[in-house]
Amino acid sequence: MSFRLSHRDKDIIAFINQFRAVDRDSLVELFFSELKSPVNACNSVMVRLYRLGLIERTQQYSPTVYLPVDAKIKKNSQKILHFLSILDVYKQMSTYSTPKQVIVEDKPTGRKGGIEPDLFCIFKGSPFWIEIQRNQYTEQKMQAKINLYEEFFFSDEWQALHWQLKDRSPIFPSIILITPVRYAVSSDHIRIIQVASIHELMEKYKSPAKSQKEARSRTNVSSGGVRIKLT
Repeated sequence: MSFRLSHRDKDIIAFINQFRAVDRDSLVELFFSELKSPVNACNSVMVRLYRLGLIERTQQYSPTVYLPVDAKIKKNSQKILHFLSILDVYKQMSTYSTPKQVIVEDKPTGRKGGIEPDLFCIFKGSPFWIEIQRNQYTEQKMQAKINLYEEFFFSDEWQALHWQLKDRSPIFPSIILITPVRYAVSSDHIRIIQVASIHELMEKYKSPAKSQKEARSRTNVSSGGVRIKLT
């Protein structure tokens, strides 16, 4: 059977392959929001792609969650919630600025036992490794995680990562811990930011001038004046 995929079809399939698990409402928000009946349009497209065998789906969740055809996770796996958490962080970022160079479950060391951040991206011009903590851990375990980042920092291997700009000095990403709990972790060499959400991050790093202007005008904050600096 022959069929032709639209650019949007291809983008949706690539997005699902990238994020591993994507719920229907997120697809509506990201790919169909400009249409008159976005939910109906999304449902129609996703049913067609599923019947063509180009995506998988699980109806263990409501709304339906879509998976890659070669997904190695069970359709009722808790791992799906993990991937949906990563997607939620990406969507929060996208409300301010579209993240670049996105890598889900990045493994920059290329070997077992190294750092494995849930997400890497370049956001508003700065590189970040993001750890999403859905469960509470001991401070010792969290510090051990930070220690792995320090080991990678001293290895200098990060300077050759593919996203580093050729005409600039290499930059070691800041570490964002997305967690409702604040851990007493520290590092003398890498920057660690602990926030409950990306929205909190953006509020935290809002420029003073922007904050004053907002207080005077009582209007919503635009993303244009927000800067997150590594130094």
